[in-house]
Amino acid sequence: MEKFDSNCMNEALALAKLGWGHTNPNPMVGAVVVSEEGKIIGRGYHAKAGGPHAEVNAIQDALRRCGSCENGTVYVTLEPCCTTGRTPPCTDAIIAAGLKRVVAGSLDPNPKHAGKGIEILEQHGIRCVTGVMQDECIELNRPFFKYISTGKPFVILKMAMTLDGKIANPDCSSKWITGPEARSRVQQLRRLADAIMVGGGTLRADKPNLTVREPEDWWRQPRRIIVSGSMSDDDVAGYFPDGNVFRVAPASAGEWQDLMTQLGKEECMVLLVEGGGELADTVLKAGIVDYVEFHIAPKLLGGRNSIPVLGGDHPGDLADALKLHRVKIERYGNDIAVSGYMEE
Repeated sequence: MEKFDSNCMNEALALAKLGWGHTNPNPMVGAVVVSEEGKIIGRGYHAKAGGPHAEVNAIQDALRRCGSCENGTVYVTLEPCCTTGRTPPCTDAIIAAGLKRVVAGSLDPNPKHAGKGIEILEQHGIRCVTGVMQDECIELNRPFFKYISTGKPFVILKMAMTLDGKIANPDCSSKWITGPEARSRVQQLRRLADAIMVGGGTLRADKPNLTVREPEDWWRQPRRIIVSGSMSDDDVAGYFPDGNVFRVAPASAGEWQDLMTQLGKEECMVLLVEGGGELADTVLKAGIVDYVEFHIAPKLLGGRNSIPVLGGDHPGDLADALKLHRVKIERYGNDIAVSGYMEE
């Protein structure tokens, strides 16, 4: 049974990933309905915030295929919701469908809800199992887990650099350091993001659009945030005729935290910081970064005046270097990406 449960949860996880970038500020969730005889009869995922949840879609799929899912099992990557928001509680749908077993990958991280959905289901005689592939289910929704528990966005710092740690020539010219495969990965991160942040220097030097371009018809463009104390709002707006941009100039760690709180209230669940080097150093020292992804191209730029990937002042001692954990190394074409979570 344990292997079968894991296989079904694996399928639910694959379904959940189809919601990448579509569900914010909700989590990505997938669900699979299995008949009493042990056959998968329904599949579903949460496709968009405000739309039906994964369990409801999987149940409806099972009903279309088989007419009933009574006495079956639903596998879901996150504990079924038990309150009314934009949609009715999934616990009601599970009870009404006559399902007799629920297998959840992880509990809801919201302290107000955690475990309550499971409790309601068990009160209705439904057997519940939690923690199947829990690490994978939580990993999929790290941004949601932070957002729902703190009210602040999950902050990703993405940088591209040469093998010797440079991001631009002394004149700030930098296109393109990495290859097309790495740039496609950046597009994937932008699809997940609710907002993209760059510094004023990067804006002036690169004139980036800061948009999702893959696919061309992407429906949810992130907000643009420009960090600059020297540019005016009008200066910044001039780079983006379509609007969807605002300028900020936090001057202390406390002001950075206040900005994160503000963004959270505006339903920004994922903030992607793309540089340059001075901004990267600032957000790291402000303590707002959760996850780092550095793309490294097999190039040597050289030159003591070339722009380093991190600016700012050096720490007093090597022991003061910021550290990552759960480090992952991936390859995109000829480039290598090193990523990990910031140690607290």
